[in-house]
Amino acid sequence: MISVRRVYAPVREGTQPPNDYPGYTSSVKRHALRAPLAIAHSLSEITGPTFEDRWNGPDAVDLTRDGKGEAQGQRIIVAGNVVDEAGRPVRHTLVEVWQANAAGRYDHDGDQHDAPLDPHFHGSGSTVTDDEGGFRFETIRPGAYPWRNHYNAWRPAHIHFSLFGPSFATRLITQMYFPGDPLLEIDPIFQSIPDRAARERLISSFDNELSQPEYALGYRWTIVLRGRDETPMENR
Repeated sequence: MISVRRVYAPVREGTQPPNDYPGYTSSVKRHALRAPLAIAHSLSEITGPTFEDRWNGPDAVDLTRDGKGEAQGQRIIVAGNVVDEAGRPVRHTLVEVWQANAAGRYDHDGDQHDAPLDPHFHGSGSTVTDDEGGFRFETIRPGAYPWRNHYNAWRPAHIHFSLFGPSFATRLITQMYFPGDPLLEIDPIFQSIPDRAARERLISSFDNELSQPEYALGYRWTIVLRGRDETPMENR
């Protein structure tokens, strides 16, 4: 038997957001004040369950239709790949997304922003990555929304991503942004990541080949789950 040694590339300093960032006021209130306790993982926590047999249910990749009508706003296609630190595809893992509608409002009772709800847009979807670690969603470009972090605070347009890696114990959460958004330069959540290159890994790229004529613009985004080029994560 041939033994293959995989070299783990550690995370670069400054590429992940700190738990306590004064500009992001709620992080000051909710971050842990004591060092975390190390709890050993059992075999089941680090090996499964996996999503290969699709026990999680069918894909929900078209967020623009709810069976009763079409959502309002600019249609977009968001596609990409989930890879590990060596660029190897993370196959058959669950990717979940959620987002605000075109007016910048979530379909959630906790969102009381004075913006219209879209009866045909519920803002959530999921899929299992293919053999190349690929995913693809059709959705509506989300709008900016106020969030009361500071005076006249608005969140840039973004889509939340949840990724499970090989098991539940490795779940990570992040956000994808859009190129050219002027709110990124003044957004404390985005700016909480010290390393500029790491911040830019959260921004998708416009892909004209992915776009569909007279239907939707395409945006592509690669998610790296660990290593020196890891995508910044909220719960790392």
